[in-house]
Amino acid sequence: MAIPTAVNGQITDAVTQANVKVLGDAPAMAMGAIYQSLAHSTGILYQNATSAQQQLAISAQAATNQGVIQLYSVDTMAGAVSTAKVAQSDVPDTMLALLTALKATQS
Repeated sequence: MAIPTAVNGQITDAVTQANVKVLGDAPAMAMGAIYQSLAHSTGILYQNATSAQQQLAISAQAATNQGVIQLYSVDTMAGAVSTAKVAQSDVPDTMLALLTALKATQS
């Protein structure tokens, strides 16, 4: 004991030892907090990576579906385009005139 006081020496020794224990435990507690924070951050990192992978898989599946839909509709679109081109030309009028002329010559 350094200086004589009115407090019992055993009490001051106990308080001093408790203070020393707290100071001695501080680095270990700090490292424990750092490790726990690191583990939590790593867990969030893996969760975000998994979520991004799932979203990319969904996007890839949607893109594949759109590609298949376009492949199956190629003939239909080609037919629609050719029909629209024929309808916009004067071919129907010419064919109708030819049909009328053929019917007139048969009678």
